[in-house]
Amino acid sequence: MAPVEISESQIRQLDLAALQPWFSLSPDALVQQAGSLELHFNWPRADDDPRELSEIAELRLWSLRADAEAPWLPLLLERGGGQLTRHAAMVLPHQFSRTEGIRFAPESLELWITHRLFSLDAWARLHGLSCRQGLGQMAAVLGYELDGGFWAPLSAGAAH
Repeated sequence: MAPVEISESQIRQLDLAALQPWFSLSPDALVQQAGSLELHFNWPRADDDPRELSEIAELRLWSLRADAEAPWLPLLLERGGGQLTRHAAMVLPHQFSRTEGIRFAPESLELWITHRLFSLDAWARLHGLSCRQGLGQMAAVLGYELDGGFWAPLSAGAAH
């Protein structure tokens, strides 16, 4: 799919219509699209505005709503070019340094990524799917390495 363009009015109205094609995909199709979604925010900025996109309150609010309404979003976001990292910065406390880049609050990142791993694994299993490899890759992009036994307590047949 082509990059998703999100307009200024969609951002201001917290309108997720730009994600509608993704909402209409089956869980299997969503898992197959892991790491492929790009979000482009069309937000007007002055040439001398030094803020990163994740420092703009309106974009963060839109991203928080998208994260809540589309819990699979982090799994689908492109990883190598910074889309996933930017999304995490939209929803998590962080600091930005021009020399070091994004520095997440470690406890916040750990809680968010662990919660997302558990919820996306449960969502996938509910639909008879497995996406643990993609989830591990998603976590690694954010600097969170999964211990080899992370998934062990969650046997495929475990009750909820």
